[in-house]
Parts: sequence; C-alpha cells; structure tokens
Amino acid sequence: MKPLSPTDAMFLWLEGRRQPMHVGGLHLYTPPIGAGTDFVQRLVEGWREYPKAFAPFDQFPHFRLGHYFWDEDPEFELDYHLRHSALPRPGRVRELLGLVSRLHGTLMDRTRPLWEVNVIEGLADGRVALYMKVHHAMFDGVAAMRMMTRLLTPDPTEQRPPIWAQTRPKRERSPEDQALEAQHAPGLLERALKMGAEIFPGVQSGLRELIGDETAAHAQPYGAPPTMFNVKISGSRRFAAQSFQLERFQAIGKAASATVNDVTLAVCSGTLRRYLLAHNSLPDKPLTAMVPVSLRDKHEDGGNSLTILIANLGTHLEDPLSRLKLIIESTTLAKERLGKMSKLERVAHAAAMSAPMGASMVTGHAKRRPIYNVVISNVPGPQQTLYLDGMRLDESYPVSIPVDYLALNITITGYNKDLGFGYTACRRSVPQLQRMLDYTDESLRELEAALGLTSREPASRSSSASIARS
Repeated sequence: MKPLSPTDAMFLWLEGRRQPMHVGGLHLYTPPIGAGTDFVQRLVEGWREYPKAFAPFDQFPHFRLGHYFWDEDPEFELDYHLRHSALPRPGRVRELLGLVSRLHGTLMDRTRPLWEVNVIEGLADGRVALYMKVHHAMFDGVAAMRMMTRLLTPDPTEQRPPIWAQTRPKRERSPEDQALEAQHAPGLLERALKMGAEIFPGVQSGLRELIGDETAAHAQPYGAPPTMFNVKISGSRRFAAQSFQLERFQAIGKAASATVNDVTLAVCSGTLRRYLLAHNSLPDKPLTAMVPVSLRDKHEDGGNSLTILIANLGTHLEDPLSRLKLIIESTTLAKERLGKMSKLERVAHAAAMSAPMGASMVTGHAKRRPIYNVVISNVPGPQQTLYLDGMRLDESYPVSIPVDYLALNITITGYNKDLGFGYTACRRSVPQLQRMLDYTDESLRELEAALGLTSREPASRSSSASIARS
C-alpha cells in the first residue's frame, strides 16, 4: 500500500454528497472519413479487449490507522469504469451538456478505482463525445492533461492502448546520478531539519498574507466581498463551455503588455461583472479569484503538486483596460512573492494562508467573509491537432469542482489554437449559467475594442453555437 500525500488525501477528506471531489474533461471528436454506423460500438469493443489496468488506474483508496493509502483492487472490473451511452434525440450539444452535468454530480464508489470513461454517441452532427472523470486525489489539472495527452497521438493512423492499459514511463537515472545521490544523501534528522527550515518561512509568509497589504492591487485572503457564489451548494451540477481562438488573447496581451493568463483573468472579470450586474448583485468591492499555480516538473505525472495565488479581479471598475491593469499589478505582486520561495515554502505558504478556511466553512462565516469569490484555473494543453483511434479531436473542455461557499469554478484549457472555457457550478446557486458564455464573448470583444483590435472570429463559432444557447 502506498500512503497518499497530505494534499492528495485532503480531497478525500473534503468529499461529501454535495461536493464530489473529482475533475473531468469533455472531448468532442470527428470520426474518420468512411467510418460506419457501428464505428463507436467497434471502438468500445476494442477497448474492452484491455481488461487489465495499470497503476494508478487499478488502485482504490483504503482508510487505515487514521490515514488513506492506495491499495490495488483485486477484483478490478473494466465494465464498471468503461461506459457506452447514446444521447436522446435530437442529439444537440444541449443534451450532451445535460448528460455531462448529471454524470459530474455523481459520487464515485470508493471501493473501486476512482475513475470513469464515458463514450457518448448520438450527436446530430455525427461527432463522438468522450467524458472522463478522475478523482482529484489521483490527479490535479496539469497531471490530468498530461494523462489525456498520452491517450492521443498526432498521427491519425496510430492506435494506442486505452489510458488505463498504458504503463507510465519511469524516470531514467544514470549510474553516476545514483552514486552521487547515495554519496550525499542526508540522514533522517538532517532531512527533517531541512524541511522544517523551508516550511517555517512559508508559514510565516502565508500568515502575513492574512494580515494584509497596503497596496491597492493586493488581494488579501478573506478580504473578498460576499457574493451569490459564496453560499452552501447542492449536489446537482450545471456545466457550460465554449472555445475561443488563442491568437485573440495573444493579440490583447501583446497590445497591453500582459500575459495570456492575465488576459484570461480579465475576460473572466468582465464576464463575472456582467453576470452579477444582470442579477443586481455586483458588490462595490472587487471580487478576488484563487488561481492554482502548478509546481510540477516534467517528470511528475500523478497526484497533486500546486500552490495558489489570489488575484484582484477589479470587477468594481467599469473600464476594461483599468481592470486588466489592476489584474496585472495583482498577479505580478503575487508571483514576485512566490518567486522568492522554494517549492516546499510555496506549499506551506498556501496551507497557512488557507488554514482558517475549514473553520469558516463549518461555522458559515465563509458566507459573510469568503476567503476568495471564485476559482479560476488555466491549464496548458497540447498545441497541435491530435487523434484518438483515427478520430480528430476538435474541442477540449475541463469540468471542475464547485464546493461550499465557492459555487462557481472557471477552468480554461488550451488545445491546438484554441482556449476552451469550462464553467462548472452548483445548479441551484448559479442560475442561467449558460449566459456566462455570452458574457465571455462580450468581455473578450470589449477588450479588443478598447485596444483597437479587430477579431475575425464570428460571435458564435459553429461548434459552440448550440453550447452557448443550451
């Protein structure tokens, strides 16, 4: 048995019926030319010829002696994890997103490995959807994207084993590296002292964040205004998604001396401002967002390795360029703080900064004084066209996690030349979620107009028009 790290185990401790702690992805594929009506059936039957799963897809969480461990499932059953569905007529994207919303709101069985693959046919345009969900204790967003990339290939003629049947590559170390590590390996006491020396400054900096900062751009934890998103949630979910050309964000960034991440935050800021104004619920104070920051190196492909920064979204400002400027100042300050820390310090910094969150959620104080208002995550993805058993991947959307007092999650994933915006929310707490897609389009165009840029992208792209109106 392999013990879970404290960060990975946290997602199991936090899970309940109203807040499942799994992440997901929705992919839309175009079948190859000449694919018959039984193409999807043959695809699924081919995958069922791989009944054995490799780690971590053969492991389930086992609670023992007050801690969680990964344990191998001796009765692994592929048919439970691999599911084949068809949409009801007329097979619009609206029906697809309704199905994904229901699937995403369902808890997974902890006596089995915590993942599911749903192959979905019946779309009116002949495309095939793949919705996969994995528990956050297994993968964070970056690790999940790397996992999905291993399933795909740039060669339309290549066929790879399904994701559960692939063995993860091991990091190769030369004999010289191993000898050097053995020579300089510190003892247990030395390692403990070194870790303590790194953790303590991170805890100190996290606690200082709670005290505050005189800089207007600084986003202080628990300084966020209460909003309609900061309430207890139900167990039902609503999911909406749409993709936009990456070059539009890059053009705005170039014109405004901003990163693509800052531009996506500014677009989300304009979206949230419009949504709250439509519901007569825009606070006078600016909303803040928790932005996960990956600490993962290229050799890590499982579990969770991240810290957080909190960004001032400037939603109280009407001018879009003023909002973007404030966001740049806010994220620059936060990144400068994190840039001075080691990896372990950054983890300790985030933990100390978020420490009071549990108590505030239990007591309901999080409704009056939330730690932040929303979660906005930007996950980089492959920048080339990819295929799955000959099917071309057209669109890729992340499906993420709302929790109590954070009823809305916005995650953006890059694929090829697009950014896919995925809005996941509590169905009851965030009504008319699909309007967020219209507001995203309007906010992007507003920034372009303010900078004198013109977009050649239509208001509603053909692949996303029905999504925007579902």
